[in-house]
Amino acid sequence: MRKGWRPAVVPVLAALAAGLLAGGCSSSFALGSPDPGGRIIAVGAENQYADVIEQVGGKYVQVSAVMSNPNTDPHTFEASASVGRLVNAARLVVQNGLGYDTFMDTIENAVPDSSRKVIVVQKLLGLPDSTPNPHLWYQPGTMAAVASAIAADLAALQPGHAGYFKARAAAFTRSLDAWTSALAALKAKYPGTPVATTEPVADYLLQAAGADNLTPWAFQADIMNGTDPSAQDVAAQRALFTEHKVKVFVYNQQVTDSLTESFISLARASGIPVVGVYETMPEPGYHYQSWMLAEVRALQEAVADHVSSEHL
Repeated sequence: MRKGWRPAVVPVLAALAAGLLAGGCSSSFALGSPDPGGRIIAVGAENQYADVIEQVGGKYVQVSAVMSNPNTDPHTFEASASVGRLVNAARLVVQNGLGYDTFMDTIENAVPDSSRKVIVVQKLLGLPDSTPNPHLWYQPGTMAAVASAIAADLAALQPGHAGYFKARAAAFTRSLDAWTSALAALKAKYPGTPVATTEPVADYLLQAAGADNLTPWAFQADIMNGTDPSAQDVAAQRALFTEHKVKVFVYNQQVTDSLTESFISLARASGIPVVGVYETMPEPGYHYQSWMLAEVRALQEAVADHVSSEHL
């Protein structure tokens, strides 16, 4: 989370208080209408969570995503009055936690509703607030737990369809096998592959793939938090490329600045393949599981074939 970042929730709260929650939300998922035809109105703070809600809920849910644009920085997202209206109408909300989407808490607290089901993934996984890496969706196992929790909450809202939700959650979990198998194969064939990163967006995936991230944690944390890394850490990062200590450079495709761009250029000049990863699910054409599989395949192509994949 970018240091000093504060979601623009004040306008939302003012609008809520004044009853001015009108307008739509920028999302590839349909904005909930006043009459969803008996469907459960649901919201994912990030579009990857909205996608899982949709896969589990199927025909009985109407899903919207708050953050979905892969060309913007989620850390600088500004909540609008329309987002407040969207969340206020939802019967089910899924959000990340760990300070990644605190604007959701503020909106929910402004209009409390005891009947609203809220899944905070951090709490679902039992993670403390001190967990340093908030990008939980890159961790194998996270979304299976999320899908199960979604099925349980949807069943509580519509008990008559409990079997339907449970079956779809199970099918979703099975569909993750291709991703986890690809991770296991990469780890087995290329154990300990040395990589460099800008920030820890895909660190959980890299760990599962058995890669060895040589970028100092302090450097990753500084880039993630929007602060200037120390000269010592910058020099150490540069040496990973100039001395060819790494085989792949993984960077956050959604968030770059002059420093990260300089490292992308240095990696290219050093003949090191570059892989871009995303904080929100690329659209259109992807579901969560195909997105994760595409990220692993891009990493595999970089390691095995020396091919860069800066964009999916």
